[in-house]
Amino acid sequence: MTSRTVTLLDVARAAGVSKSTVSDALQGSGRVAEATRDRVRAVAEELGYRPNSAARRLRRASTGAVGLHLPATATRLDYYMNLAFGAVERAQEDGLDMVLLAPSGAAGGRIASRVDGLLVIDPEPGDSAVPGLLDAGVPVVTGERYLGPATGPSGAVVCDNAASLTALLDHVTERGARRPALLAPSGSSAWATALRATAGSWGRAHGVAVTLRTVPFAATPAEAEAATRALLAADPAVDAVICAPDGSAPGVLRAAATLGRKVGAISASGASSAHEASEAHGASSASSASETSGGSSRNGGSGRTGEGGRSEGGGPGSPGGTGAATGPAGAGLLVASCVDGTATRGAEPPVTAVDLHPTAYGRACAELLCDILAGRAAPDTVRRHSWSLETRASTGSPG
Repeated sequence: MTSRTVTLLDVARAAGVSKSTVSDALQGSGRVAEATRDRVRAVAEELGYRPNSAARRLRRASTGAVGLHLPATATRLDYYMNLAFGAVERAQEDGLDMVLLAPSGAAGGRIASRVDGLLVIDPEPGDSAVPGLLDAGVPVVTGERYLGPATGPSGAVVCDNAASLTALLDHVTERGARRPALLAPSGSSAWATALRATAGSWGRAHGVAVTLRTVPFAATPAEAEAATRALLAADPAVDAVICAPDGSAPGVLRAAATLGRKVGAISASGASSAHEASEAHGASSASSASETSGGSSRNGGSGRTGEGGRSEGGGPGSPGGTGAATGPAGAGLLVASCVDGTATRGAEPPVTAVDLHPTAYGRACAELLCDILAGRAAPDTVRRHSWSLETRASTGSPG
């Protein structure tokens, strides 16, 4: 049999059940025992059965499509492209097309007439399109929670972003770092907020101040390089830099090379000379006061860090002051990233990073939406997505 000739009746006969049971089993509806549902699906797959999408849409008065809303910066970030591919692949398995929505969005009513449901990835409370999407009158699944006001229930697939940054901070301190720093993402998404808050809470719990520099949510390598050079100039005692934005790690490595910092290992003498240089330039006390509270960064000295990695204040440790320190040549520096990708894997040296498994994450988001549309999951279901820590040479670990 070919996929064009296999019918529901063929599947029913092969599975030894009624045609209506096959229909309910394949659509995830009705009162069908799980064992029967699994058997019917296995038989349908073995026979090569494919549902008549047009007929199914007519029966349930649906459009046969779901919408995907990504952050405006998504087009140049590997993470979101891989996530989108995973979501499209999974939606197609349920016979649904994926419609990529313009970053500016559209009126919720118009969207609801074109799609059966929506995926909204990393929604920002400051994104003017998001409220309309969440109130479009169709099921919505968000990739990470929406921290702004929402009018109705929506499903979500979330990562434990606090745990992933904690793992990175634990790792670099285990490798010898005594003064870690974070290039933290700006914005009010759940991911950005969790990273900034975790830097502060981890530091307080361990008695180690995590120096914080806020950079754009999708900082380029050039922006990361500038922020890292300013950071190391202000405080040469920093011996580990964790960069959050996807693809920004090469900029951190370039800054380290320019300043003569050896990436991948911290020697006792290197750490000591770095601290001595920091004290000599009077920058240590200002930068070590950096912490986060309620998702925003604040510093307690004249070297206060502002948006985009700027160092505010005119002290000798700031780019706008005099006698800026460049750090002792040869002092070690560990480098890690909150997002893995081609930029971290292909860097020299390869960079330790958190692999968020974006393709699988996109599949998970689309799967939850499909389950909600089919009645297999409640509209407010929240599912967890796993991550893994990939240790590489940039923190002294084997690639």
